[in-house]
Amino acid sequence: MNELGPTLKDPVLPGTAESDYERYLRTEELLSLQKTSAEWVHRDELLFQTVHQSSELWLKLAVEEVSEATRQIEADDRGGAIRNLRRAVDCLKIVTGNLDMLEHLAPWEYMTVRTVLGHGSGFDSPGFRGVHQVMKPLLHAFQAAVERDGLTPTDLYRHGREHEDLYQLAELLIEWDERVVTWRARHFIVVERIIGYDVIGTQGTPVEVLGKLIHSRAFPELWQLRNELTAIAFPPQ
Repeated sequence: MNELGPTLKDPVLPGTAESDYERYLRTEELLSLQKTSAEWVHRDELLFQTVHQSSELWLKLAVEEVSEATRQIEADDRGGAIRNLRRAVDCLKIVTGNLDMLEHLAPWEYMTVRTVLGHGSGFDSPGFRGVHQVMKPLLHAFQAAVERDGLTPTDLYRHGREHEDLYQLAELLIEWDERVVTWRARHFIVVERIIGYDVIGTQGTPVEVLGKLIHSRAFPELWQLRNELTAIAFPPQ
């Protein structure tokens, strides 16, 4: 601050950090959430924590966007729901992309990092628990919207141009499901690359279980619908 009063560089938000950027984003707290170099058993702990902590933030945003989209579908604000579901889908793209960084972990050196993880496992991720929790409400809201329009899912897909907003919502549900599956597949490959396939994870779960999850779908009816459409267009002879 100068003699004439505060300048645009002087912070005005509450807090002790030197700038409003730091105060608003709470960077002091954020950047203190990772272990210090004195606490590392291996320097790759910073990489490991950065990937997972940032992913939790993106998943938190994704879950909020899906929750809001669900409320919007229930209120027949389909345009708003489409916008928010697109944002949620992009969050999952970022989380999946984050996994690329884990491939910089050398398999033998990661064994040192693993010694300080305790029983920590991706199965306990708050973000992915949230992802699974918002699935059913989203599906139920969509199904109710289809019924309010006097349609069946098959009708909707056969006449999608006449029900564009609802069709776009259906496809966004499929894309959200697809992005979850894509993350699972990418995560499985990364885990296999680092610790192997025929091994046990930190909570005693065989790595092969991760591979089986790739075949799970949150919205199986919408996937099955593709089979029905193909059968209608090309009946079995």
